[in-house]
Amino acid sequence: MSSTSTTPTPASSHRYDIYGLGNALVDKEFLVHDEFLQARGIAKGSMTLIDEPRLVSLLAELRSEFGLKGRASGGSAANTLVTASYFGSRAFYSCRVGADEAGEFYLADLSAAGVATNPRRDADNAAPGMTGRCLVLVTDDAERTMNTFLGITSDLSHEEIDFDALAASRLLYIEGYLVTSPTGRAAAVRAKAFARERGIEVAYTLSDSSMLQFFGEGVAQILGDDGVDLLFCNEGEALQWSGQASIAAAANALKQVARRFCITLGARGALIFDGENFLEIAPHAVTPVDSNGAGDVFAGAFLHAYAAGMGCQRAGDLASLASARCVMQFGPRLPAHAHGEIRAQVLGVA
Repeated sequence: MSSTSTTPTPASSHRYDIYGLGNALVDKEFLVHDEFLQARGIAKGSMTLIDEPRLVSLLAELRSEFGLKGRASGGSAANTLVTASYFGSRAFYSCRVGADEAGEFYLADLSAAGVATNPRRDADNAAPGMTGRCLVLVTDDAERTMNTFLGITSDLSHEEIDFDALAASRLLYIEGYLVTSPTGRAAAVRAKAFARERGIEVAYTLSDSSMLQFFGEGVAQILGDDGVDLLFCNEGEALQWSGQASIAAAANALKQVARRFCITLGARGALIFDGENFLEIAPHAVTPVDSNGAGDVFAGAFLHAYAAGMGCQRAGDLASLASARCVMQFGPRLPAHAHGEIRAQVLGVA
């Protein structure tokens, strides 16, 4: 794949730095033990789609046995855009929520983080539906396991795309989990084509190994023949997508579909391809508490610096520290005040 596109630079004509398209899920977070997962046949460390009856029964058990630890407006891309917004980027998120309390909470939480979004259609001219939920189960080893009820976000379509906002953005960021929904996948393809026509760079995250395992054809459809300008994945996803045995071989294979990419390596940092060279991003030694959201925060910090024209090395350094700080606390996002401290430490600006 050619590397003709360049790192975005600030431009006054852009109303938004990052336009995101993804699922809207209210995360409900619980601290659990391995025995709970094993007894209920829950695959540890991955995302599993569940239906509403399963959601209701699991939620009742979790509340009774462990108690709710926290709640946040989630979804992978939402976490990423909130992170970018807290670092100083102007972000817009297209999503779909229901006309219920969870939907009201979700939109208010996004707004509080400075992320603009499209108006909810469901209150006026769409069939009522339940806002999506994600049960985030964190074990003692800090591994996160997700059971997700998509609810009305499974009906996200091109109608949720604000094409005026997208046209006024520097970057389009597409969440990999959209591949599970036919309408969501079609919306991703349409948004990408729209961005391509206008010279807007396209970033994509593989999101989870299960997306490659069960929806590989859909992932290939979104990537298309022209690939993406920037790809995010972790080590397991890179190996699974490429079919290679080593991360070096997988990284070389990723050049077929991405002009630039970031492979997060957990405690070993990250490997970034900037279009010409491979960059090794140093890790930060921390004691992990909760790995949920670490990859999303990495992407958000990277996109903030990348969209501002800071280059892949500085973007990677910022992302590495931000994600390390994320795993030190419970929940998928850092508190607002932490972003200024991290930005000052890595970039030298408050």
